[in-house]
Amino acid sequence: MWKWRDLTYMLFLVLVLVPIFIETVLFNYLLGVFQNELYAGTLNGFIMAIIFTTALYFIVLKPKGQSWKAVGLKPFPLREWKLIAVWTIILIVVSIVLVIVMSFWGIGTENRKTESLQSQMTLLNFAIGFVSAAIISPIYEEIFYRGFLYRFFSSRYGVLSGMMLSSLIFTVVHIPTFNTLPVNFVSGLIFSWVYQKTGSIIPSILIHGIFNGIAVILTVIA
Repeated sequence: MWKWRDLTYMLFLVLVLVPIFIETVLFNYLLGVFQNELYAGTLNGFIMAIIFTTALYFIVLKPKGQSWKAVGLKPFPLREWKLIAVWTIILIVVSIVLVIVMSFWGIGTENRKTESLQSQMTLLNFAIGFVSAAIISPIYEEIFYRGFLYRFFSSRYGVLSGMMLSSLIFTVVHIPTFNTLPVNFVSGLIFSWVYQKTGSIIPSILIHGIFNGIAVILTVIA
């Protein structure tokens, strides 16, 4: 259904253009404007979401006459709510185990994002951080990394390879937040599996959003 050319264009955007022009140049500009890392990062993330979804639509979907259903944006059976609850709990438990294991190696949970939120804690900043992490990021990330990348690879190499490859790319794009990479990889596997089981990207968005939302709340409490 999708060609290697489509994948190449999108990966070049995600792995080259976005890191250079959005995550570096634009972020530094916004930081200079707002003098606030949280505000700059949130607006930067919102712009990334627009770029990801717009590029996916015009490069991959529209030329083939496809709708967003092609990347999994469609209803799912109500019985799958149980699956969502189970995998949300599994992701939380596995993440806690990974954090504990990393702590034995001297790897903490603090990073630039958590420090930014904690150092500027107000109700408004909490709301901004929560919306960014629990709503904006899950929507566009699941559409791209699972709806497009996972489906692209799994249709050619099978479910397991699709899960591994899409999760690996999902992990790489989170560099340089190195202490989250193990959790990123495991969460990518879980989101891919849930998409595979339900046929809809919405359950993965929900699990992703709940998990990120809990992470923001715990950051604030800490």
